Amino acid sequence: MYAADLRDIPLFAGVTDAQLEELIEGSTVVPIEPGADLFREGEPADFWWVLVDGAITLHRKIGREDTVMGKMDVPGRWAGGFRAWDEHGVYLASGRGLADGRVLRVPTDLLRERVDAWFPLAGHLIRGVYGTARAIESTARQRDSLITLGTLAAGLAHEINNPAAAAARAVSSLDAACVSLLSALRRLAKGEVTAAQFSALDELRLELGAGTAAPDPVDLADQENTISDWLDDHGVEQDWFIAPPLAAAGADVEWCERAADVLGEALEPGLEWVASTLSAGTLLSEVKESTRRITELVAAVRSYSQMDRGSIQTIDVTEGIESTLVMLGHKLRDGIEVIRAYGADVPRIDAFAGELNQVWTNLIDNAVDAMDGAGTLRITTRSDGDRIVVEFTDTGAGMPPEVVARAFEPFYTTKDVGKGTGLGLDIAQRIVAEHHGGTISITSRPGETTVRVRLPLQPVNSS
Repeated sequence: MYAADLRDIPLFAGVTDAQLEELIEGSTVVPIEPGADLFREGEPADFWWVLVDGAITLHRKIGREDTVMGKMDVPGRWAGGFRAWDEHGVYLASGRGLADGRVLRVPTDLLRERVDAWFPLAGHLIRGVYGTARAIESTARQRDSLITLGTLAAGLAHEINNPAAAAARAVSSLDAACVSLLSALRRLAKGEVTAAQFSALDELRLELGAGTAAPDPVDLADQENTISDWLDDHGVEQDWFIAPPLAAAGADVEWCERAADVLGEALEPGLEWVASTLSAGTLLSEVKESTRRITELVAAVRSYSQMDRGSIQTIDVTEGIESTLVMLGHKLRDGIEVIRAYGADVPRIDAFAGELNQVWTNLIDNAVDAMDGAGTLRITTRSDGDRIVVEFTDTGAGMPPEVVARAFEPFYTTKDVGKGTGLGLDIAQRIVAEHHGGTISITSRPGETTVRVRLPLQPVNSS
């Protein structure tokens, strides 16, 4: 390699040919082979890698996933070299060949020496800026991550608490129902109820509840009063316990008269047994429904976090959107109407599912904040040639043109401290554009803001 190979790279503007020759002389030209790693995340950043031609993808291990963080495809893009100014510097990502080319591998000792010799002031500035930026970035990322985790954890706890509390209440009541059921059986046995009587009573029990629609609350209350009066007239002392489950199961006075004909003197323990059986069945259904809901929430969390799954997956984007809606359900319940307009012809795509879920979280959270907790969020998916389109439209106040123009700038936000998910639109754009080869745009007017995400069927950085 000669100075002429580096002369037109903007990174080296102002550097003389003699200086470039000095840099090349102490460095190594490394060929880029698609799929081969050049440097690895976490290892000491002892070299400064400068792209001459070709392309490199930058991968980072997040959990158990190998996630593409970006790529170097423009001559002069560089990575590493941190140990020139930080003895603890490590590679923040792994560099993997994407397209044939060359990269200049410069030892960090040489880099520090040349910068100090050629630009002494710049060397001092780099040391200070690097140390300060590293401290600020570390603190900011930790805080944002904790805020995001706290927000999602609080929402999930709120979602799980309701079915968990319902299951706990049902189990407690089920214990009482079982005690009453066994007591009624004991009283029936002492009353010498025949097998034929018990069999007839069980047949009557089986008539209840089959195909019965949920009654109107007012009608149900009236029916309970009617059955309670009938029980009182027939000397049944526990009418307050027996009447509600019988009424809820569809029993009426005619059914009670038939039960009285079967049971004779054992009317009260017989009806108590039927009522306890019906109550136990209802409570078991409540436990089943509550635990099913908890299982669905756990499944949604697994889908959202993409645990136990590979980085690139063939996914249905609506599944990720739905799991995200579950995670943010505590923010959507009061005052927010969610309209789903999912296209039936939208194909599955190859994508980094976990990263897209982060994007959906940010966009939905932004929309809810824009509507101040009350309004309509419309989520649309559709096909558009070799791409799919996902749109999030809210009925908030809208964004001024100057805000739309800067929305994707790093560190730009209109939210107060502590609000939001900690994932800026600039990072969302990076995930969509750099990691998937898609686009993200905003159109806004008073009362309507739409964020539109276009994604290819296969991410451009999937190699």
